[in-house]
Amino acid sequence: MLIDNISIAIVGGGPAGLTLARLLQLKNANVKVFERDFNKETRVQGSPLDMHEDSGLAALRKADLLEEFKKTYRPGADKTLIMNEQAEILFSDHDTKPEEDFGAEHFRPEIDRGPLRNMLLESLQPDTVVWDSHCISMEPQNEGWILHFKNGTSAYADLVIASDGAHSKIRPYLTDSKPIYSGVIMLEGMVSKEHAPNINALINGGKIMAFGNSKNILMGQKGNGDLGFYASFKADENWAANSRLNFSDNTAVFQWFKTEYPEWNKVWYELFENATTPFIPRPIYAMPLDQNWESKSNLTLMGDAAHVMPPFAGEGANMAMLDALELSEHLTDDRYSTLQEALSHYEINMRKRAAAATKESLDNGERMHSATALATMLEFFTGHVI
Repeated sequence: MLIDNISIAIVGGGPAGLTLARLLQLKNANVKVFERDFNKETRVQGSPLDMHEDSGLAALRKADLLEEFKKTYRPGADKTLIMNEQAEILFSDHDTKPEEDFGAEHFRPEIDRGPLRNMLLESLQPDTVVWDSHCISMEPQNEGWILHFKNGTSAYADLVIASDGAHSKIRPYLTDSKPIYSGVIMLEGMVSKEHAPNINALINGGKIMAFGNSKNILMGQKGNGDLGFYASFKADENWAANSRLNFSDNTAVFQWFKTEYPEWNKVWYELFENATTPFIPRPIYAMPLDQNWESKSNLTLMGDAAHVMPPFAGEGANMAMLDALELSEHLTDDRYSTLQEALSHYEINMRKRAAAATKESLDNGERMHSATALATMLEFFTGHVI
């Protein structure tokens, strides 16, 4: 195989990087994952992930981890409420959605990021992940690269695979493509269920999507009961700095919410009054739909490093894990005579499907922040014009 007798460095230990490491180790590859987190105990941030049948779940099947996933995912966490700004429930699938339906096209089981990472880590050979390895630069050496890390260490690899996120330090060595601002800010907060009893009773372990006045509140419940939520709205890219908000001050952010979401019911107040600070403003970016580059024999991209996209179609992690699946197959396919040929075929297909998913996400983001967002989302979920 093409990967026989070469060293492979995966930069970034998110779902895609760890999935790829697992798939390559099943093919006896010499692979290391360089992860910036200090150790495996570092808390994994972010909302739960929903796995799709033809991407995330397909990768887990190939990695022989589906049965382990079934022990770890959260049945019922994909159940959804669609609400208006007055907290009136206009759609619910809580009583109709099956808790388990693996193999069905539209079944999207959810898993918290921490348990997913732990499952993938436990599937790897000991010492596969090199912690506290924040890659800041690299340089060519022989047929490969020397990677330099923030902690002062370095490492050599014949093949480098960048999985280090939207602000990848590796991407510029392959392409000058840069993320473009989508026009949407998502202000992330977290609150314990005890401090948001009314919302906790509504969400009931699932998800809430609330729409009103071209703004959203999107939220899901984590396995420990905490409620992760986002106030999502159109704003200037530099909104966080220009707002002069202290995102560690609940009172200030709560006052901002009351001012900017004036039509919204007071039931939402408990999220902002009682949140665990700091809030995190997240400008949402996407890669250009027409990005292209000339393939190399010793470097490629995957996940957000290749195609960061808005979260409005639930495709980000799924596309990244599909990258891992397809890249592993290309690297172990004897039809290709060189690494550059294999990587070129992978990248052409990856860019095409990522562009389609990005466009879907961007289009959904526009719909979700329009004046008709509520009616549009109800039509999507019910199949009926409201």
